Amino acid sequence: MPAAISVSGRRVECAEDQSILEAFLRAGVWMPNSCNQGTCGTCKLQVLCGDVDHRDSPLETLTADERASGLALACQARPLEDTEVALRGTETGRATHLLRDLTATVVDVEDVAHDTRRVRFGLEEPLAFSAGQYVEVLVPGTSKRRQYSLANTAQEDKVLELHVRRVPGGVASDWLFGPVSVGDRVEVRGPLGDFHVPDMDQDAGEPMVLIGGGTGLAPLLGIARTALERHPDRVMVLYHGVRTEADLYDTDRLTELAGTYPGFSVVTVLSRESAPGHRSGYAPDVFVEDIASARGWSGWLCGSPALVEAGVKAFKRRRMAPRLIHREKFEPADRRGPGA
Repeated sequence: MPAAISVSGRRVECAEDQSILEAFLRAGVWMPNSCNQGTCGTCKLQVLCGDVDHRDSPLETLTADERASGLALACQARPLEDTEVALRGTETGRATHLLRDLTATVVDVEDVAHDTRRVRFGLEEPLAFSAGQYVEVLVPGTSKRRQYSLANTAQEDKVLELHVRRVPGGVASDWLFGPVSVGDRVEVRGPLGDFHVPDMDQDAGEPMVLIGGGTGLAPLLGIARTALERHPDRVMVLYHGVRTEADLYDTDRLTELAGTYPGFSVVTVLSRESAPGHRSGYAPDVFVEDIASARGWSGWLCGSPALVEAGVKAFKRRRMAPRLIHREKFEPADRRGPGA
């Protein structure tokens, strides 16, 4: 049966078999969210009154004790009756971009590096989002959805640019590196995720460091271009970490940014080989070598869980405030993480 959900004085109708998170996002009410698959715990909230069905909430993310104390994962829980919830942080249910279902058309497929493709989807109507967010793509012929970060800025709202790395045996990889062709129609849902550039009135123009592993570069491109357009003199360093030189891509685009904005620089880091013009090692370690203090900087991390965890430690080591550290972990789809 349909039910109503309330948070911070906002009341939203929840359709039958719709998660609490989806109902709020479709109504334009913000709730913290990241993986939207029940694995990260970002959307954990307190049920104040009413009853919910926890559905597929993993016990490692939401323990039995937490359930007994009234906690729930908004991305998994379905209300069984009118329910009131509270967010665990200090923020309330502020406005956000509407979560929407759209039909997109493949307009371009391009190999940009070893095992990496750029795929662009055209939209008949614009999608409002913030640079750094992601969309879910329904793989044609299946019931599987896969999540991809957008490389776009918010002004580029009618063509969605995705960077895709081949995953052997992956449902989406088999399609995107196989029969996909220009003109294919695809179902897309978004925007999703809290890894995104802040609103204009909250952007102080502070120095920024961005570290991306592989296709973790995608959301960082949109974030970097947006932040530099707002503050052209901003100091910004982007580290792109890959295994080999053959895995690098968009170097021309990054070089163009460096030529346009005097405070922007890019450092390419190879972890499994040495090559002229590139640093060797692990991107977070190279950052520590380069930056003596990141006090007052904001940090942005996107890549594998190992890279993100190492990056957080590196940022804290250089005295970056934890509240200014932003992160997005990529994991294979079979581990149910974001950006697979």
